[in-house]
Amino acid sequence: QVQLVESGGGLVQAGGSLRLSCAASGPTNRTYAVGWLRQAPGKEREFVAGISWSYGNPRYADSVKVRFTISRDTAKSTVLLQMNNLKPEDTAVYYCAVGTGGTAVGRYSNWGQGTQVTVSS
Repeated sequence: QVQLVESGGGLVQAGGSLRLSCAASGPTNRTYAVGWLRQAPGKEREFVAGISWSYGNPRYADSVKVRFTISRDTAKSTVLLQMNNLKPEDTAVYYCAVGTGGTAVGRYSNWGQGTQVTVSS
């Protein structure tokens, strides 16, 4: 089973940028899609962005379109999330997970341990 490890979180001021990285190990050749999801305190986990492992087709939540970019490097088994123009409402623990694609949280599993992103105003 694929294992995922996130990195790259931190504290940034509003308007700043961060790049999250998700390193995958295991049978990635069986992976259909990888997604980034987040969970803010007191809120449910929500979809942020996802990408097809084979074809690289991205999908984004409306709240992050234009500001966030997801990409993948299949040779390095890595998925990146470039986050620009961050807002305080982006503060959350960010997780990567493998899934069947789409925007529903339930379509993703094999969650990583998460990385904290904090955006100060």
